Amino acid sequence: MENQDLSGTIRNNLHYLQMLSNQYPSIETAATEIINREAYLNLPKGTEHFMSDLHGEYEAFLHILNNASGAIKEKVDILFANTLSSRERAVLATLIYYTEAKLKEIKAEIPPTEMEEWYKITLNRLMEICRLVASKYTRSKVRRALPKGYEHIIDELLHTNYDALNKEQYYGHIISTIIEIDRADEFIIAVCNTIKRLIVDRLHIVGDIFDRGLRPDIIMDSLMEHHRVDIQWGNHDILWMGAAAGSRTCIANVLNNCITYNNLEVIETGYGISLRPLALFASEVYRHSNLRCFMPRVPEEGHYNPKDLEQVARMHKAIAIILFKLEGQTILRNPAFRMENRLFLDKIDFEKGTVRIGEKDYKLLDCDFPTIDRENPYRLSEEEAEVMSQLRFSFQQSEKLQRHVKFLYSKGGMYLCCNQNLLFHGCIPMDEDGSFTKFEADGKILSGKSFIDYTEELARQGYYARPDTPERQKGKDFLWFLWCGSSSPLFGRDKMATFERMLIGDKTLCEEGKNPYYHHNNEEETCVRILKEFGLTGEYSHIINGHVPVRSKDGENPVKANGRLIVIDGGFCKVYQPKTGIAGYTLIYNSHGIRITSHEPFAGVNDAIRYNKDILSTSVIFETRESRIKIADTDDGARIREEIADLKLLLEAYRSGLIKENHHD
Repeated sequence: MENQDLSGTIRNNLHYLQMLSNQYPSIETAATEIINREAYLNLPKGTEHFMSDLHGEYEAFLHILNNASGAIKEKVDILFANTLSSRERAVLATLIYYTEAKLKEIKAEIPPTEMEEWYKITLNRLMEICRLVASKYTRSKVRRALPKGYEHIIDELLHTNYDALNKEQYYGHIISTIIEIDRADEFIIAVCNTIKRLIVDRLHIVGDIFDRGLRPDIIMDSLMEHHRVDIQWGNHDILWMGAAAGSRTCIANVLNNCITYNNLEVIETGYGISLRPLALFASEVYRHSNLRCFMPRVPEEGHYNPKDLEQVARMHKAIAIILFKLEGQTILRNPAFRMENRLFLDKIDFEKGTVRIGEKDYKLLDCDFPTIDRENPYRLSEEEAEVMSQLRFSFQQSEKLQRHVKFLYSKGGMYLCCNQNLLFHGCIPMDEDGSFTKFEADGKILSGKSFIDYTEELARQGYYARPDTPERQKGKDFLWFLWCGSSSPLFGRDKMATFERMLIGDKTLCEEGKNPYYHHNNEEETCVRILKEFGLTGEYSHIINGHVPVRSKDGENPVKANGRLIVIDGGFCKVYQPKTGIAGYTLIYNSHGIRITSHEPFAGVNDAIRYNKDILSTSVIFETRESRIKIADTDDGARIREEIADLKLLLEAYRSGLIKENHHD
C-alpha cells in the first residue's frame, strides 16, 4: 500500500520532479545532495543581528554593523584573553572594524624593519579568529562567502591543521609569500572582511532608517551590499517611499522633517535633489515674514551663519504651509482615513489671529500666510503648485533614491515572521479593551494580521501601480496615511501634532496619545494572542518591536510581557538620547539563545580608529536554550526538510524508472 501511495505521489509531482532532475541528473547526485543537506541541518543556527530606529546615524550604525554588537570583540577575547593585553586586543578588534584606516595608522607608527614580523603575527591571529567564526558553517558556505581573488588561499589556511608537521612549513610559506610579494595589506583586508561577513548570518532592520540624522543614504548603500538583510518598514521609511512614488504630500513632509533639523545634506548631497525652486519661492514670498516659529533646530556645538538660518527658516515656512494644504487635500480626498480633526486652515480667523480646535479658539504664534486663499484654504497657489511640480520631478528622477526605495520594497515589508520571532516596527492597532481594531476596507472588515497584510498591499500599490491611475493615487495617499494616520500600524499615535507644535505651542495640544497597543503590550496574554494571530506558538516565540524609545534612564525595561516582547529602540538618534539615557539597543540571536545589548553614545569614527575606542556596550543574556539551536530548528531547516523530501521522491522516481538518469559522458 505504501509503495502505491509513493508511486501516486511521484506521478502527481512528475512535472516538477523532471525539472528537479535537470539539477540532479542521477541517483548519485540526488543521494549526495540529500546527505549534504541532512548533515547541514545538524549545524548550529546562524547568528541573527537585530537593529532598529537608525534615523540616519550612519557612523554609529556602521560601527555596530562592523563590531556585530560586540560579537567580534567577544571572539577576540575568547582566543587571546590570556595571551594579549586589553590594549592589544582592542587594536586587533579595531583593525577588523576599520581595516584600511587602521592599517594606515599602524604602518605610520611601526618602523619598516619591523613590519614583516607584525604582518606574520597579525595574519596568524586574524586567521585564528576567522577559523573560529567559520567553524559553525559548512565548508562550501564559507567558500561562497570568501572574497574574490583570495578564496583559495583563505580556504586553505582556514582548514590548517598545525599539528600536522608535514604541513606546518607549507602554511608558514603561504604567509611568508603573501608578505614577500607585497600583498599583505590586501590579504588582511580580505580576511577582516571575511570575519565581518561570517560573524552574522542574517541582519534584521526593524524600521526607521530615515530622518533626523545626517545621512540615511549611506546606511542604505551599506545595506544594499549586505549578504542577507531584511527590513521591516518604519513610518519614516514609508514617508520616503511615498516621496519616491511621487506623492506631493509625502515630499512636503520629507522636506519639512529635513528642514526642521537643518539637515538638507541628505536631500542635496545624498540624493542630488535641487531645492533651488523652493529657496527662490521662499525668498520672494516670505522675504519680510515673521520666521520665529520656523527656525531650524541646530546643535549647540555648531557654528551657523544667521543669514543662512534665516533662509532655511523661510524655506521651512514655505514648505510647512504647502504641507498643511496638501495634507488637507489628502484628508478630504479620503474620508475613510477619519482624520478630519487634522484640518486647520479652514478654521483660522485671520482677523483675530486664532484657530478653532474642537470647541476652543487658540492664539496663533504666526498667521502671516500670504498664499492661503481664505475662500479655498487648501488650494495651492500657482507658484506653490509649480514648486511642488519641480520637486516631485526631482524626487522621481533621483536615480539613487529610486534605487534605495526599490530595495526597501524588495527586501522589506510591514512585518516578518522568522524563526519563531515576529518583527514589526510600530504596533498592531488595538481598541481600549485590547481587541484588534476593526477597519472597513474595500467592503471588508479587517483586523489584526488581515489589516496589516492589506496595508502592505496598498503600500506596494502606491509605488508599483500604473502612473496616473486611481489605484496609484489611492496607494500614494495610503503611504501618507501610514506615516501619520491615527490608526496606522507604523505610527501608533492618535495624531502627528506638527501644526500645534509649530504654530500654537500649547503643550496639552502637542501631546500625541499612544495606541492602546502600548498599554497592553506589557501583558503576556496580549503578546501571546498577537503571536498566535501571525501563526507563531510555543514558549520561544517573541515580538521584536521598534519605534518607541525605551527610557532606560527612568528604569524602563526593553523586555516586557514576561519575555514575550523585546523593544529595541533605545535611541540611536542623538536627538532622543537625553530622553533615553543610552544610544540604542540591539539584539543578537545565536545558537545559544538571545542577548540584548545597550549601547553608549558613539564618539565617532576618528576616535574609534585613533584610540581603539569601541562603543561601550552592556549585554544581558535574555534567553538561553538548554541545548544548542540547530539549523533543523529554524525556518531554513523547515525549508531544507521539504527540499530533502523532494529529493527523496526524485530518488524513488529514478529507482522506479519513472524518470531516467542522465549520465553525462
